[in-house]
Amino acid sequence: MATLSNVQTPPRRSRTPLVALLGADGISQTGNMLTLVAVPWFVLESTGSAALTGITAAAETVAVATAGLLGGALVDRLGPRRTSIVGDLASGATVAVIPLLDQTIGLAFWQLLVLVFLGTLLDIPGWAARRSLYATVARLGDVGLERANASAMMVNRAAGLAGPLLAGVLIAVVGPTTVLWIDAATFLVSAGLVAVGVPARITPPAVPSDAVGGVSGSRAGRYLGEVAEGFRFIRNDRLVATLVLSFALGSLLAEPLWSVVFPVYANEVFGSAVDLGVIFAALAVGSLLSNAGFFVWGPRLPRRAAIIVGFTVRVMTFWVLVAMPPLGIIFAAIVVNAVFFEPTNPIWMTIVHERVPEAMRGRVLGAYLSLSYATRSVGVLVYGLLLERIGLRETLIVMASVNAVVPLMLWLAPALRTMPAPGASAVPR
Repeated sequence: MATLSNVQTPPRRSRTPLVALLGADGISQTGNMLTLVAVPWFVLESTGSAALTGITAAAETVAVATAGLLGGALVDRLGPRRTSIVGDLASGATVAVIPLLDQTIGLAFWQLLVLVFLGTLLDIPGWAARRSLYATVARLGDVGLERANASAMMVNRAAGLAGPLLAGVLIAVVGPTTVLWIDAATFLVSAGLVAVGVPARITPPAVPSDAVGGVSGSRAGRYLGEVAEGFRFIRNDRLVATLVLSFALGSLLAEPLWSVVFPVYANEVFGSAVDLGVIFAALAVGSLLSNAGFFVWGPRLPRRAAIIVGFTVRVMTFWVLVAMPPLGIIFAAIVVNAVFFEPTNPIWMTIVHERVPEAMRGRVLGAYLSLSYATRSVGVLVYGLLLERIGLRETLIVMASVNAVVPLMLWLAPALRTMPAPGASAVPR
């Protein structure tokens, strides 16, 4: 017979942890956007070299891919709440050291590279940790996973829109050095929100390193074995594997549109960086509208159809670009693209929460992130070469053509036909 001391009282329903996590996510993402703008500007202002600015951006990309590969196991070892807090504090500290050294003993470029690399490296596990925590706080607040993940996407998209604008204004008013101090403070606030607003008692515990996946051997070997467990889980779950492959192909074939193709498009077709900003604003508008709609109707949206339609509409909008239409039509096409494609993101994250046990979410999300960034890097390189060798319109034709492979693959994939309806799957603990 159980004694009173052995009876565990379930935590009271509360949406405070979900609100705190959303706030931390939004502030942390805003800090990332400040870094994205302030650091390159700081490098340009202090060195006057565009080449060194490019090297700094490359250090960030390498750090993201490395952290995605290795950081997921850290989330599972430390626990998602602790990893989120530690990741934000560590990222904030590395950002703060940049202006501190610059204003005191001086900052060499190699030191800046190391700090930028470390800041990004430490931030990615925090991202994976917060993604993992949404299932826990949504369950506590009696909020559906679809709506919790749509809220997370809205917060991140809003931060992605407001962050660069805020950074530009602040740099003009107070300078990049002060902006980096503000940036460091945002990570401190984010860590505080999770520490205070997400109680440790409701979060999944850390998994001992010798208990994760049953991996044995040396310390380094065990850690790499834990990393491999994330990839192994993806391989063994046909639905998760299909979606990871689809998004990785999307990163390879479609995502370079934003970082390589559109800058060239705006320069050659319109001759203005302002028009490039308008194109990116269209993405933000469509994304926010889509996530707001998904928050309301997402729990009733057929998942398989939404994913296939999202990838299909994206291909159709690429063919609009081939015609080199006026800016207004491009704006409308990008909004339509985002409205239909954006639901694939909260649906994917909901499936992760439904199918991946809490003790493995860090590694699975880390494996997914590393694959996405690795394929995106290859895509950026390939499309850059195509733009130089065959020209803009021909590159757009190639892009529109090869991206048709993804919705076709999804339509034929047997795993998507077994996808559970919204709310039909229990969240694994």
